[in-house]
Amino acid sequence: MVEIKNSEEVERLRAAAKIVAKTLVLLKEEVCPGISTEELDRIARKKIEDEGAKPGFLGYRGYPSTLCVSINEEVVHGIPSSERIIKDGDIVSFDVGSLLNGFYGDAAITVAVGKVKPEHLKLVDVTKKSLNKALAVVKAGVHLGDVSHAVEKFVEKEGMSVVKDFTGHGIGRRLHEDPSIPNYGFAGKGILLRSGMTLAIEPMVCLGKGDITIKKDGWTAVSSDGSYSAHFEHTVCVTDLGCDILSEV
Repeated sequence: MVEIKNSEEVERLRAAAKIVAKTLVLLKEEVCPGISTEELDRIARKKIEDEGAKPGFLGYRGYPSTLCVSINEEVVHGIPSSERIIKDGDIVSFDVGSLLNGFYGDAAITVAVGKVKPEHLKLVDVTKKSLNKALAVVKAGVHLGDVSHAVEKFVEKEGMSVVKDFTGHGIGRRLHEDPSIPNYGFAGKGILLRSGMTLAIEPMVCLGKGDITIKKDGWTAVSSDGSYSAHFEHTVCVTDLGCDILSEV
């Protein structure tokens, strides 16, 4: 069942999502060659707690960290480590959540570090644009499949692949609520979006095939063919006029 949030609930969700947005801005400033993903996790946790919130991912289903840091062929859920060092030329995906006053915020970005190959810069750009394509479709009365199809159509036109094993999701008092939001599908299919639905829309895109493998840590998802991957996400609220992006600074 998809929950409809009232205006007060949306504003509480916005407050949590804005903390996530501020944390991502800080991480983008701090990431550089030589820094460990463990240090980036520490920075994220301090920022979230300084803003009066709790890390949304820490302990969720047993996840051990505040931040998901996924590098190059890692798609999502990379666990921070003192031994995982960012290098020049990496593309680094940050996925972070916060919990404030009973509501979650969730967002993700991918950052190019140093001198990055043109094809990897294009991957980051295409993934970000695919999220924007999806957000441009979001509106009360639109089918969820229209949103999913917008991502897939744009990504495949650029010769890349969406990851089908992971999806976006509803969000609110729980980090993952209904509905599931695939990054592929058919226009005109799926539930009708209604004003007050709050969604976390998150394209994950690979340069090669979209198949994934889970590493031995039980969390880190990597592209099966070793191709680079990128990830962008926003928490949004459906309105009669379109899409209210809650996870913007």
